[in-house]
Amino acid sequence: MTTSPTQTPEYPMWIAGRAVRTATPLTVRIPYDHSPFATVYAAGPGELQQAVDAAVAAAPVMRALTLDERSAILRAAHYRLLEQKEEFARTISSESGKPLREGRVEVERAAGTLLFSSEEAHRLAGEVVPMEALTGGRGRMAMTVREPVGVIAAITPFNFPLNLSVHKIGPALAGGNAVIHKPASATPVSALKLARLLQDCGLPPGALNVVTGPGGAVGDFLVEHPSIRMITFTGSAEVGLRIRARAGLKRVTLELGNNSALLVEADADLADCVERAVPGAYAHSGQVCISVQRIFVHRRVHDEFVERFTAAARALRVGPPLDPDTQVSSLITETEAQRVEQWVDEAVAAGAVRHGGGARSAATLEPVVLTQVPEQSKVFRHEAFGPVAAINAYDSLDDAIERVNASDYGLQAGIFTRDLDKAFHAAHRVEVGGFLINDVPQFRLDQMPYGGVKLSGTGREGPKYAIEEMTEPKLISWRVR
Repeated sequence: MTTSPTQTPEYPMWIAGRAVRTATPLTVRIPYDHSPFATVYAAGPGELQQAVDAAVAAAPVMRALTLDERSAILRAAHYRLLEQKEEFARTISSESGKPLREGRVEVERAAGTLLFSSEEAHRLAGEVVPMEALTGGRGRMAMTVREPVGVIAAITPFNFPLNLSVHKIGPALAGGNAVIHKPASATPVSALKLARLLQDCGLPPGALNVVTGPGGAVGDFLVEHPSIRMITFTGSAEVGLRIRARAGLKRVTLELGNNSALLVEADADLADCVERAVPGAYAHSGQVCISVQRIFVHRRVHDEFVERFTAAARALRVGPPLDPDTQVSSLITETEAQRVEQWVDEAVAAGAVRHGGGARSAATLEPVVLTQVPEQSKVFRHEAFGPVAAINAYDSLDDAIERVNASDYGLQAGIFTRDLDKAFHAAHRVEVGGFLINDVPQFRLDQMPYGGVKLSGTGREGPKYAIEEMTEPKLISWRVR
């Protein structure tokens, strides 16, 4: 890091283990007040090709590292990241607008993801194939080994600029791959710091390259380049579909959008449910793929739930991200805050009832609670990615499940009930990649298999599961004489 002439810290790209600048500086701004935070640089075709060349050169070096050598690098990064927890937390909060308390949690989670990746490097193994299970296999033995895919392009979003990066980079390195990382244009600094940290922990130069700049141009270059063997992407369904269409025979893992649903049965512990559902809806201003967005509440407890939920939402402290007491801060841009505000206004005009909230100042929008929401409205049908909870009543659980499934998305959902028969009935029928019982769909531990169905994507993350996506099984068979 150096200081630019405007006195904002400067973070060049990281290619082949060295800093790279271009003639096109970009300013990273704090979303809450739009003040400058850092200077980065836009990659051109030359820098992108340099990154590919560096990764291609580093791929055989990574492949040759023993499992323990890969594990040791990631384990050292785990400890180094914890040592720098406050610095990284303030970086995350500044560039993403996330409250500092959430930034600190993200650093802890990212460190844990590095540790899980380190452990999975030790567990990377194939299996024995029972050749003699068929007569023709008599006198033969076989096994599989898992080998790295090669060069992986990782494209990550703004909302978890460190941990979602680590979820791609950690397993990729554990599997012996080289990586080209394209972080979100709004939040590149965490990724650039992470690359330097990993190299300080012994990662070979070129094994992780970070390129910054406009998503469309950089992303298309990486997706279409013949030397890149896999794309792992987290972001919108629209971009994910574009990547899938352009990637050809490359491996593709997609973690896309959602509009998470929560079912609240009449026998639910409402105090416990509200205590978890309110932060589940409004953490990071709702800019989480598994934020609680649609809440279906049994009619017998609907009014009481709405009263409790609304009171808790109104009590949330809204303020600047670096204030330790702030619970809700800004969205990533004022344009996004305006979009969410418009979606709320459209729903209210169509008959939804607003229970307070919704005042906007620049990029900050106060938490919104809506009831009687038309289920074809944008704020209900699409991914709001903002501080909005839409609460509707239901009479029967099966009817509510049908309404939950009437969505293009299927990442995670949840239910609160004391009746395990109802809980598992819902768990089997709701069309999602992950279902939470007596918890909110916004819950995620980093070792979980995480991914969705329908427009929520393909493949699974979590180090154990991602490393399987990022390595190829190879069969080795021999004839016993």
